[in-house]
Amino acid sequence: MKDRRVCVTGGAGFIGGHLVDVLVSLGAMVTVIDDLSNSSAEQIASAMDRAPDRVRFIQGSILDAGAMNSAAEDAQTVFHLAAMGSVPMSIEEPGRAWTVNATGTMRVLMAAQKAGVERVVYSASSSAYGNNPALPKFETMAPEPESPYAASKLAGESLMRTWAACYGVDTVSLRYFNIFGSRQAADSAYAAVIPAFVTRYLDAKEPTIFGDGGQTRDFTHVSNAVSANLLAALADGALGGGVVNIGAGVRTSINELAAMIAKILGTQEIGLDYQPERVGEVRDSVSNVEAAKALIGYEPSTSLEVGLASTVQWYAQEHRRLGQSKSQSESESA
Repeated sequence: MKDRRVCVTGGAGFIGGHLVDVLVSLGAMVTVIDDLSNSSAEQIASAMDRAPDRVRFIQGSILDAGAMNSAAEDAQTVFHLAAMGSVPMSIEEPGRAWTVNATGTMRVLMAAQKAGVERVVYSASSSAYGNNPALPKFETMAPEPESPYAASKLAGESLMRTWAACYGVDTVSLRYFNIFGSRQAADSAYAAVIPAFVTRYLDAKEPTIFGDGGQTRDFTHVSNAVSANLLAALADGALGGGVVNIGAGVRTSINELAAMIAKILGTQEIGLDYQPERVGEVRDSVSNVEAAKALIGYEPSTSLEVGLASTVQWYAQEHRRLGQSKSQSESESA
């Protein structure tokens, strides 16, 4: 990736921020476009401090043609991660989910085409499979999206295939399975399950589980998603809009996850708060990643146990830091 010119949409976000960090460390020339609606500029500012001559930041929306054209200019590869990424939020705001995730993806592809980009790597979602009971999930299964989020992300996959077929922009779609890791937002009503659980345990409160906790997921550390993006960018030959699963291939229930986190933190005495299941959520999910291995050479390198331990440690450190800052502020104001 050294000296490769890349554009990262949503590069101030959770997965995008981790990808930007690695791209910078590898010597790439990185342009980030992000409207900061779901993130802050803190991580991008840090990247710019480390490599001011190789990181450019555009605060803007992928829906803004001028901003997107500027971001894609001269890029060889576009990593498209910008999205409205919450199933519950998409149910509340289906129009916004479609505009950002479907129309926004088309705007990214149009800008890539105009700029002569060689390849667009799209962050797709395993939510496309819906509640099909067959496990593990294979890319050949018929999509069954059951939320506006899932439908809008699936539309993005179709656009990737279309641009590869009609406009000479090579593309690939990476269907992520429950990506987790440090810096994932824990203070949102739509927080992902791992940061939400860790934060509740650190506050000595019961984590909330929607449903009976028997539902299963394929929790995949963010380092695996970053690896998949890099492999997709550098893969030889045309990828032609191909769709591949990016997961760890291990099925874990929400109850098991809670127990693992409690054990790491030593908070097994804290119970769990069970609430009614949420509309649009799938029951079970786990990936088969053989197609990704064949197409881009992907194999998961960080296990759930290793990734969870480092992630919980990061949140614990942040919790202590914020607590110390709060205590200092209260002391100074007193």
